[in-house]
Amino acid sequence: MSLLREKTIDIKNLTIGYTSKGNKKAIAEDINCSIFSGELTCLLGVNGIGKSTLLRTLSAFQPKLAGNIYIKEKEIGNYTEKSLSMLVSVVLTEKFDIKNMTVRELIGLGRSPYTGFWGKLAKEDEKIVDKSISLVKIEDLAQRMIHTLSDGERQKVMIAKALAQETPIILLDEPTAFLDFPSKVEIMQLLHQLSRKTNKTIFLSTHDLELALQIADKIWLMDKHTGIRIGTPEDLSLNGSLSNFFARKGIIFDQDTGLFRIESDYSMEIKLIGHGPKYAMIRKALLRNGIRASRKVESDHHIEIMRNYIRICKPNEEDIFVHTIEELLDKVL
Repeated sequence: MSLLREKTIDIKNLTIGYTSKGNKKAIAEDINCSIFSGELTCLLGVNGIGKSTLLRTLSAFQPKLAGNIYIKEKEIGNYTEKSLSMLVSVVLTEKFDIKNMTVRELIGLGRSPYTGFWGKLAKEDEKIVDKSISLVKIEDLAQRMIHTLSDGERQKVMIAKALAQETPIILLDEPTAFLDFPSKVEIMQLLHQLSRKTNKTIFLSTHDLELALQIADKIWLMDKHTGIRIGTPEDLSLNGSLSNFFARKGIIFDQDTGLFRIESDYSMEIKLIGHGPKYAMIRKALLRNGIRASRKVESDHHIEIMRNYIRICKPNEEDIFVHTIEELLDKVL
């Protein structure tokens, strides 16, 4: 079932930064962008570019220097703190140290805009907490004490707390910052699924480039010289934005895979015929050994990926058949 895509945040001529001793210091200027419901949007950029500042400004934790932010078509400055807390929930990157509180109790604090910080949860509030726990699939953690959780478990709990707040918009600042790789993948997949299941606007900053390119619906590329470029990972790949934005000496954006790879010097080229994971792995192994392999290369001999084996074809020689990449390297190198 397709969800109704709605513009929930509209940014007009925004300048972000901070004020020190009466002087304004702009970090990014003239930002004009929109964020939509039912999508996972990832904000990418180098350190110090202003990703966290933008997140804090969108959540009203930090004042904007100029321009407008419209939340549900109303300027952010016209909301009271309480009314905004019913529209936007925020998950920050900082670790927290909470003792003598269960997971369920912490998630229940997400209901504070409706009950007051020390307010008692009504039956309806309890149902919303149950639903939030179910959406994040942490029923087994509900009675655990917060201080006993791993970093990944804590992040799930904070996402559940944001869900319990019942806001149409969830902003997250580096939600995978302290996690191991499997936990990073799990959290990003969870956020993508939630954007679909709940039709919420989920917007996050991240340094996990590879994950964002594979999971995000939209990418924001934040750069001092070109501002913010927005698109699907695929469109940004095809139009060269990703290559120009992230490519540095020694790093190349590979349009065949849609991912970045380490640039390696090569002394020869060979045509590689095939598709799928084995194609990508053979290319990787050969490049590491100084051979650039691709479908686009024209060469006297070639390597062909078959269903159950790999065929090495050389002019005026009998074809060689191998089954593993290790065997292939032995024959080619």
